[in-house]
Formats: sequence, structure tokens, C-alpha cells
Amino acid sequence: MEGIQLRVEQSNNVSIIKVGGYIDTTTSSELEHHLAKLLERGSYNIVIDLGNVDYVSSAGWGIFISEIKGIRERGGDLKLVGMIPEVYEVFELLEFHYILKAFDTLQDAIKDFELSGMFTSSPATHHEPVSRSTMPRQEPAGMPSGFSEAMPQSASVEDSIRKIIKEMPHAGTIQIARALNTPQYGNMKIGWFGMRKVLKKLGLDSKHKRVSFAHRP
Repeated sequence: MEGIQLRVEQSNNVSIIKVGGYIDTTTSSELEHHLAKLLERGSYNIVIDLGNVDYVSSAGWGIFISEIKGIRERGGDLKLVGMIPEVYEVFELLEFHYILKAFDTLQDAIKDFELSGMFTSSPATHHEPVSRSTMPRQEPAGMPSGFSEAMPQSASVEDSIRKIIKEMPHAGTIQIARALNTPQYGNMKIGWFGMRKVLKKLGLDSKHKRVSFAHRP
């Protein structure tokens, strides 16, 4: 795959990372570096412009998901803009639209910052820059506190997930993970990516597949 092109721009109190090419395991570190630089200088209103991106791998999505909680805790947000249909299809399939806001245009994303009142002052004046050496990798926003990416070794986890899907065929990944972490299913904890891995193994990694499975005799 070809490389990645990155350019950082500023609009009012919003930092914009314009990306081109592919975001995969070989190029994602460069995007992560640019994002880290913004966080270190206290810039927490961030837009990632994906208008010229043809492909995003799990490594690329992982960067956005791992940082979003820490950014929001500091009064900012990270928004995505301009995804082509093929990239947006994966974004929606992975149910990231429940975690990250996505917009068609840069103007729409900036307007959303304005409506949320994030332009009253610069985030850098209220927050200390975050050191990447001490800032932990964050869990996806919306996940229950304490969810880790460690996967239970019990063989019953797959059977439990099947039972949950039978009972809740329209449940998303996060809802299934929450149900699994209840006394009824032994309080089993699986992180978001771990759950996606199990669902893919079971052939139940989309809502359409889960609904079809739930209606089987």
C-alpha cells in the first residue's frame, strides 16, 4: 500500500489533521505522532479530515478510540470528517458511530464545536499539556469502567455470547459486552476489540448476521 500524507492546520481553536493515502499498521504511527504533538501542547479540539483516505485498518481506528476518552475528559473532542463511502461503511459496521462524531464537511464539524461552547477559550489555557509517557491508553468512550482488552479464557464465553444474541438480536457490540459483564453470565469482562474478535470468530460481527442467527430454530 502507498504511504500517508499529513498536514496540520488551525481554524479558530480547532486543530485539523488532514490525512491522505492509507492508514494501516505501517503508517498509523505517523498519524499517532501528529496527534500526540497536539495533545502535548494542550490542543484538545481536534478534527481528523479523512477526505483523501482510501483505507483505514484496525490500527488506525484504534488510535482514535484509544484517545477519545482522555480528550473529552479535558474538555475537548475528536471528530472525523469527509469519509468516503467505503471507509464510512467500515466505520459504521464497527459501530464507531456510537463513540465518535462524523461529519460530511469540515465546516459542519467546526460548527459542532461552536454549538457545544468549546470556543469560549483555548483549552491550552486551562489544561496542562499531556505527557505521552504518562498518559495511559484510554478505553473506548461508552464502555463500562474497568473493561480491559483481556479476554476470559473460559470456553463458556462463546456460548454466553450466543445466548445474549438470542435474547437481544439487535444489541450492538457494547451492549453485548455489558450483558456479559453481569452476574447472569459470571461477570465476564471483555474489551471492545476483544468482543469484536469473538464476534468475528463466531460469524456474528454484524447486526444483520446476529438477527439472522437469533431467528434460527
